[in-house]
Formats: sequence, structure tokens, C-alpha cells
Amino acid sequence: MGRPPSDFGVESEPFGPRPHVMIAGAKHPLARSKHVSKSELAKQKFIVREEGSGTRNIFEYFFNAEMIQTPKITVEMGSNETIKQAVMAGLGLSLISAHSIASEVAVRRLVVLKVEGLPIVRQWFVVNRADRELPPACRALRTFIVTKGRTFHPEHGKA
Repeated sequence: MGRPPSDFGVESEPFGPRPHVMIAGAKHPLARSKHVSKSELAKQKFIVREEGSGTRNIFEYFFNAEMIQTPKITVEMGSNETIKQAVMAGLGLSLISAHSIASEVAVRRLVVLKVEGLPIVRQWFVVNRADRELPPACRALRTFIVTKGRTFHPEHGKA
């Protein structure tokens, strides 16, 4: 998971980077840009995750830290899949985990925009409840994820 819960006891360990990138549909006017300026980005419409989600928090962090203008949020959606479809349909841009768009970028339905300050890289965590002992198979899977999980990440979206 991208953000271990803080409201009950868990054991968590990071196992790899989780880059967040700005995406556009392949036909969006910015899709061919070699670099998108912050002033140009501020003129765009955005599709975002729901308030309280980790992805939404990263979006808000980016715009509060990097941008002067408040972004134009056109719609809030509860899943990455619906966000990808809306961006491909030309309804706006989105800041999203690079891992969730690897297939669409590979077939050029989505484009990762080159924007100063991006990608924002957080971590993926393997998480389990602290109040329960893991069965041997789960413990083995947890160890595998921590030691080898990084090798399964898509490589696009790197800085």
C-alpha cells in the first residue's frame, strides 16, 4: 500500500519507489510538449482522487508547494481506472501513480508530461496487522515482497 494506516497497529516496511506523474491523453495539446511550465499547467483542468486519498494528498502537496494558482478541479473520482479513462477521453489532466498507467503509456493512450517538480516519489509499503502473527506462507510472501518487490515495478515515470 502507499500509506500505512495510522489508526491501528501495523507493521510496515517500504519495498520500492512509487512515483507520481502528471498525465494527459494522447491527443491533449500538451502531450507533445518537451516541458510543461507551471504557468501552463495552472491553466489546465484536473481530474483528481477523492479527498483523504493518498493520491489526492500528493496532488494537493504539489499544488501547494510548487504552484501559485489554485488548480481547476473539474471532477473527483474514486478510482484510478476511472481517472485514466477520463484523461484518455480528454476531460483533463491528472497526477497519478506511474505504476497504475504503465499499460496505457506503453500503447500511447496516455502521456507522462515533463513538469518541473515531478515525479513526486513516495514509497510502496508491505503492511500487516501488528496484533496477529503471520502464518508461515504469509511471512514468506512478506519477505519476498521486501527483498524482491522493487524488481517488479514498471520503469517509466522516472526522473
